[in-house]
Amino acid sequence: MIQAWIFDLDGTLVQTERLKAHSYAKAVTGLCPHEVSEEQVIDAFKQVVGKSRKEVAAYLISRFDLADSIKNLSGEFSAQNTWQIFVQLRLRHYEELTRDPEVLRANQWPHNVDLLNEAHNAGCKTALVTMSTCEQANRVLDVLSLNDRFDFVATRDDVEHGKPDPEIYNLALEALSVPARECLAIEDSPSGVRASLAAGVNVIAVATPFTRDLLYKEKLLPDELIVDDPDTLSGTIRRFMEQHQLKHQVGDEAL
Repeated sequence: MIQAWIFDLDGTLVQTERLKAHSYAKAVTGLCPHEVSEEQVIDAFKQVVGKSRKEVAAYLISRFDLADSIKNLSGEFSAQNTWQIFVQLRLRHYEELTRDPEVLRANQWPHNVDLLNEAHNAGCKTALVTMSTCEQANRVLDVLSLNDRFDFVATRDDVEHGKPDPEIYNLALEALSVPARECLAIEDSPSGVRASLAAGVNVIAVATPFTRDLLYKEKLLPDELIVDDPDTLSGTIRRFMEQHQLKHQVGDEAL
């Protein structure tokens, strides 16, 4: 029986990946030594969505030949490393996009938020595991009035190793005091799926336009555990619950 639900934040409860993509696009187009469109940058971002800031920044800097342009900005930022300067520039654009609470409210994923509310109202334990900072996560939860929906919240500030490392999931499992096999994670990216699987947690991937292709390409989950259409989410959850219960009934009988 599933006793606890673990939710990702970016791309799962709120479409911050779309907002991040646009902030990366603004940063790249302003630095690129040759003509590039925001659409090209967003397509490149899709290849690394869910990875750490350092990995995303390094990929885009290399992909669009930004190193020299970034070095010229070193006097404007406190960071010294090229990737860190790029991240600080990108964050300026992101903060401008998310300063308005209505932007965050308009970009939440209703189907996943509804699922969280259902789990909470059913009395299940719930946790949030996100690669956003504590400050960023708290702001989003506050704007969306989801602060009281979680028994435990873990952010990038709480771990040394981000997803796909399972550290943040192991932290949540310890806090919830629930066996991994009795937890169900809702993720949107291959990185998050890898982290949950590495921790032994069941996972359903609710794809977004940024993660759909990679989820199928990497084949981390059977297709029936990847949700393309939000209207099919409840059916996917129901079938998983039935199979999960049957699996453990058979296992108990065999003991």
